Amino acid sequence: MRFESAGIGVVAIALVLSGCASGGGMMVRKPAVCADQTVQVYFDPDSAEVTRESRAVLRQAAAAAKGCEVRKVSVLGLADAAGTPEANMALSEKRAQSVSAALQAAGLPPGEFELAAQGQAGSVTATGQAAPLRRRADITLNLAMPD
Repeated sequence: MRFESAGIGVVAIALVLSGCASGGGMMVRKPAVCADQTVQVYFDPDSAEVTRESRAVLRQAAAAAKGCEVRKVSVLGLADAAGTPEANMALSEKRAQSVSAALQAAGLPPGEFELAAQGQAGSVTATGQAAPLRRRADITLNLAMPD
């Protein structure tokens, strides 16, 4: 399952509709689907602060992981080409750390966290165009059904 900023509403609707009512007013819930998830969250320029929109994406990812064994969480911080390579590497590291803290605050079940930073590497295309959507973190939740 892939969450993106633009798909928050669709995911929210899918989560709400994941159960169905049965006779007697009881809610029948589907068992947890513990498939790996990849989400992306975006940052303002020169910022490692997780935005309100990104917190919503992370809360939904954490909620979807409830009932699952979290084997590993990989967070890759990225930056655009504005600034020096050193500053962008430091910013990427801070973005990965901020996302990790926000996931834990959102109630993600415990698991091994692997944080990485790419800085501005790959932020300019072969034609010299800057890639502004590189102001993000890529998060992969490696999930499994509990034993």
